[in-house]
Amino acid sequence: MSEPPLDPKSHLGLPPEKLPRHIAIIMDGNGRWAKQRNLPRILGHEQGAKTVRAIVTHCARLGIEALTLYSFSTQNWKRPKEEVDFLMGLYVKYLIAERDTIMSNNVRFLHIGRREGLPASVLSEMDKTVAMSAANTGLKLCLALNYGSRDEIVDAVRRIAEDVRSGRIASSQVDESLVSGSLYTAGLPDPDLLVRTANERRVSNFLLWQISYAEIHVCPTLWPDFTPADLDAAILDFAARERRFGDVQSLAPHERR
Repeated sequence: MSEPPLDPKSHLGLPPEKLPRHIAIIMDGNGRWAKQRNLPRILGHEQGAKTVRAIVTHCARLGIEALTLYSFSTQNWKRPKEEVDFLMGLYVKYLIAERDTIMSNNVRFLHIGRREGLPASVLSEMDKTVAMSAANTGLKLCLALNYGSRDEIVDAVRRIAEDVRSGRIASSQVDESLVSGSLYTAGLPDPDLLVRTANERRVSNFLLWQISYAEIHVCPTLWPDFTPADLDAAILDFAARERRFGDVQSLAPHERR
């Protein structure tokens, strides 16, 4: 069941134009959350999936345009097989269980990352959710699954190189816009706000091209304990910053460096 929209002005004291259009989150701390409670790591992932539902719903209610969640990196295949198998099963369960929430909140579900290597069961349920929500016009929810930013850039370069080789484009046409349009995130605005939980301060091969001008907010909260209030704090932090994109025009002369 959908919840009513949240007015940013009354909820956060911000006009809608001060909200980030695209929020990207590195969801860190599931394992530590479980360890602190003497629980198996897999239960941390299970609790983290519940947090995903709350944050997706909150972003949809606020009118955020896009939310990208770093869920499983190409490096995560190195984890113990038992944990990886549990995660793949959890994705299948999540994709099935959350379809009602996705549809009732007008969320459009998207996948970014390589399909190769993902189990057929995950691909099948993912494709069903993508197709089912394709006409939704609200929040675009991008699940970064089997994702690595360097892989993404390599894939984009390969596609562009093939287009140049075949004569579909000239090398002189290769520019930032073409590269952006060749990435998995083509058609989405670049993230304005990057949130990382669990007090980690790395970008970990996540959206390296796209976060060039993103504001970074580091939160000490472990992902399973991350709440809509924590996201609100990140948004308020974002809104309070002066974003200049390398421009010093807005600064007083004595402030310019």
